[in-house]
Formats: sequence, C-alpha cells, structure tokens
Amino acid sequence: QVQLVESGGGLVQPGGSLRLSCAASGIIFSISAMGWYRQAPGKQRELVARLTSGGSIYYTDSVTGRFTISRDNSQNTAYLQMNSLKPEDTAVYFCNIVARSRSFDPAQGYWGQGTQVTVSS
Repeated sequence: QVQLVESGGGLVQPGGSLRLSCAASGIIFSISAMGWYRQAPGKQRELVARLTSGGSIYYTDSVTGRFTISRDNSQNTAYLQMNSLKPEDTAVYFCNIVARSRSFDPAQGYWGQGTQVTVSS
C-alpha cells in the first residue's frame, strides 16, 4: 500500500506564498506521475498541476506563472510552490500520485488527505 502525507497549507494574505509538500511512503516500485488538485466549497475538484516521470508538466491556466510543481525522486516527495496567491486560490489541496507497488502491479492512483489553503486579508 502507498500512503501520502501532505503538509504546508494554512492562512496567507493575498500576494503571499505557501509551499505544499506531499510525501509518499509504503511499498513503491515506481511513480509515473505526481499532481496536485484542489476543491473549493461548492465546486468540483480540479487539476492544478501535474508532473510526470518523463518530465511533462501541466498547469491549469489560472495558476500558470504563479505556481511551480517539483519532485524529489530520492524522497518520493512532491512540492507545490504557490506564489502571488489570490483569494480564488482558496481550497482544499489534494496530492495525487500514480504508482506501482511492484514491477508487475498495475499502476494505481493514490490520494492524500488534503490540506486547507486560505487566502484572505
């Protein structure tokens, strides 16, 4: 099994910055993608940023130029650096990875528990 632990959320003023972390642990053979989603009250969960093992990076339009996703392969940890935060970035942020526990296992998606990010003055 794979477990994800997120950290780094909190309350920040508009224009401020936060850095989210997502540490994966357990039996992990490989991770093919790591990403961050968010869900605001009354809205659907949306993909914010995604990084594949091949180096492809995706950002949703609203965060392009402000957010940066990165990964520490040695620690199986993903990061989301969020700068120039806006009130509309307020949401619960969830980490998601696609991983194989063993070489012969199919790739599966795993979710973190979520961390609250609130941008308010």
